[in-house]
Amino acid sequence: MNPLLPPLVPGLLLGLGGMALLLVGVLSKRDKASTSTYGAILLLALAAAFSFAAPDAVLFGGLLKTSLFTRYADSMVYLGAAAALLLSLDYNRREAMARFEFPVLVLFAVLGMIVMVSAADLMSLYVGFELQSLALYILAASARDSLRSTEAGLKYFVLGSLASGLLIYGISLVYGFSGTTNFVSLAAILANGAGYGIVIGIVFVLVGLAFKVSAAPFHMWTPDVYEGSPTPVTALFGTAPKIATMALLLAVMLGPFGHLLAQWRMIIEILSILSMALGALAAIGQKNIKRLLAYSSIGHMGYALMGLAAGTLAGVQATLVYLAIYLVMSFGAFACVVAMRRKGQAVETIADLAGLSTENPGFAFALAIFMWAMAGIPPLSGFFGKLYVFSAAINAGLNTLAVVGVVTSIIGAFYYLRVIKVMYFDAGTPGFDKTASGVRFVMFAGALVTCLFVLIPGPLIAAADAAAKALIG
Repeated sequence: MNPLLPPLVPGLLLGLGGMALLLVGVLSKRDKASTSTYGAILLLALAAAFSFAAPDAVLFGGLLKTSLFTRYADSMVYLGAAAALLLSLDYNRREAMARFEFPVLVLFAVLGMIVMVSAADLMSLYVGFELQSLALYILAASARDSLRSTEAGLKYFVLGSLASGLLIYGISLVYGFSGTTNFVSLAAILANGAGYGIVIGIVFVLVGLAFKVSAAPFHMWTPDVYEGSPTPVTALFGTAPKIATMALLLAVMLGPFGHLLAQWRMIIEILSILSMALGALAAIGQKNIKRLLAYSSIGHMGYALMGLAAGTLAGVQATLVYLAIYLVMSFGAFACVVAMRRKGQAVETIADLAGLSTENPGFAFALAIFMWAMAGIPPLSGFFGKLYVFSAAINAGLNTLAVVGVVTSIIGAFYYLRVIKVMYFDAGTPGFDKTASGVRFVMFAGALVTCLFVLIPGPLIAAADAAAKALIG
């Protein structure tokens, strides 16, 4: 067997499998939405299995590279996408948007994400970035009869195109002043220092990627797109793309641009502080739970950026642990939002949760777990995620960043606890419809992992440590 084939199998499965599902959907005379969704979940599971079995490799003349780091990030992307597909099964049927194209677009978006994560060249980075973005633009507007969804897709497309333009401009500057786009060659050139042209190019690259992770002040698309998109799509936006882009940020900034840490660290610190502050303060007045989770995600990306700002092995490990914990908390919380349906209609305000603890104590307790975890209250997993990134920042001498993180965590706890207060102490009769089995599975599996992390943190920490060493040694 060709030794380069195993590392290519996950991408081939997603690309060719997506095309096969598309052809089956087009040629079939019956609705194949559910079949396509289950097929896409199966393809994601197979891609994950082949990814873990594949050896480290450099592909296509140095355009792509696979390692323990890429496999760690890819596994989180697969998990986030599979959770979003499970949430979409019942939701899409009830909202009359159950079409076979939906899971196909998710597969192509995931393919773009794993290309991004595995990129070893600025050109392959951009191709993966665009493949992911084009699929996500369509998914945001997938509820074609909804004005909000169409508006969300349009806003995301316009602002996303601006981010893509900034990214490719930054890449062109780096290439123009260095003569190469390959990560290994760039690292060798920049080891001897860099001129202003390359530094400016790096700033533009950083801005383009910061847009994708919703880091302030490049967050402007996030609340509106989160609120307007179908909730399973919002769950996807809040997990897989952010994790893929954060992994790419780690690989790019600590790989080819790692020698210029002193030049770009301050930018990351500013992005982190602004994101944490905005996430803590802007969410306080939100009445729509999807907008609240949008600002929450901005804050969480600020915490994750603390590990990148540290620029150390411990910082990378802390960020990878934080991303895995955030993934579970996020798709669990969105599963609870998907379950908020009354008389066949989705409801999204926090006030709609009043009295939920009396009507459906299991649902209320699961959502309370996710709110507690996001607030960073021990002994839930969210506390340990913040502990790791704060420790990495302090060990790197970034005491101000750590202090801001602690203060914003305390402020942010207010709006998470307010959701719990509404469920347990406000009078009301939610009257929610029966929750679909797929949604219940995602909800309670996420709650279980969030609670039990304190008992078995070793495997995740060991995996993150190995992935971090594979990235920067």
